[in-house]
Amino acid sequence: MIEVPEPDLRPAEMIARAEALIPAIRAEQDESEHRGYYSERLHEQFREAGFSRILQPRRYGGYEFDLETFYRVMVAISTGDPGVGWCLTLGSSHAAMVASHFPEEVQAEMFAPDGDFRCPHPVAPTGKATRVDGGYRLSGRWPYASGVPYATWVFAPAFIEDGPPDSHVFAVRRADIDMLDDWGDGNVLGMNSSGSNTYVVEDLLVPERFVVPFDWFDPPMPTVGIELHGNPLYVGRIGGPYHASLVATMVGAARAALDEFGGPIGERQTTFHPQIPRREFHEDQRVYGLATGMTDAAEAVLYAFAREYLERATQAVETGERIPLSQDARWWAMLQQAGGLAAGAVETLMHRSPPSTSGRGQRMGRYFRDVTTYRQHVSAQQSDFAVRNTALYFGLTDRWLF
Repeated sequence: MIEVPEPDLRPAEMIARAEALIPAIRAEQDESEHRGYYSERLHEQFREAGFSRILQPRRYGGYEFDLETFYRVMVAISTGDPGVGWCLTLGSSHAAMVASHFPEEVQAEMFAPDGDFRCPHPVAPTGKATRVDGGYRLSGRWPYASGVPYATWVFAPAFIEDGPPDSHVFAVRRADIDMLDDWGDGNVLGMNSSGSNTYVVEDLLVPERFVVPFDWFDPPMPTVGIELHGNPLYVGRIGGPYHASLVATMVGAARAALDEFGGPIGERQTTFHPQIPRREFHEDQRVYGLATGMTDAAEAVLYAFAREYLERATQAVETGERIPLSQDARWWAMLQQAGGLAAGAVETLMHRSPPSTSGRGQRMGRYFRDVTTYRQHVSAQQSDFAVRNTALYFGLTDRWLF
């Protein structure tokens, strides 16, 4: 058992803490983008606020709040800087996966000594492992490990040589990896502050207890987490929660873009007669109104998913029956629509903004680049998923992604 830092803390207070930090996060946008991730100062503020403990079991020093609370906090952080939100979200969300899938003794070790825990999960199995006495020798290179700069552990997906055809997740200590300096400062178009660095592992002995099958899209029931913690939050399905984490950053990006368009950009004078503040010009009002509706809809979908996921997880625990993969597919598709709406809101505002707002160091341009990077993400490809999803809907396959 690990003591919870603030046993009486409530979700509303956690959300308020995140909202209060928006100005401080925005003040460091340029530095975060140049560095590739947020500052040590912000990290300490996030750590003291307890943001990484939201989905972590109380047994191991977490608050064990629900998904909606987590997403509301991450939307607020992303409203300060979408890249920073991406980094914090993807470093903090996987505490729920540790709680869901790893043995009790491993959980105790991973969350030790004080419950301060962050763990990225680059899903592609780009590592190789060889079985040896007591465990595996693991080597590999994992790009796009969002959240790794402040990680305490990492998930390293890999195939086992001469083993089962499906990949496994290896839990590796932060001290046993090398993080490459390959992110930020324009190395990619957007999300330069997301801490999506590559990490490398060379011939590391990983004890067998730290290796579990990557069956997290359709795990058997009951999961370790349900038996150990008794909370449906730890049903351990990722077909929905993983993409919702990305959507939370997009909703934050849209909120940030609305602030920029309605604030500094709205104060600018129109180019032609009558010269009035842009926020008073009907064409700019039209764009702002459309973007607001898109953002509100995206955020509503995000939180509706969080509530429905918990309802279905609770039902699965009570009946002992797995949630059907077709439901996961519908959730993912619904969340893709939400992400597209939020990204579209930013694009709508950007297309109406003056060209000078797209330059380096300009906030609207940064938000536009960030949502473009989301659009490129493999999990955001709506057309590709629509085909896979329909095969499930029609019963033409019993597999979905992995």
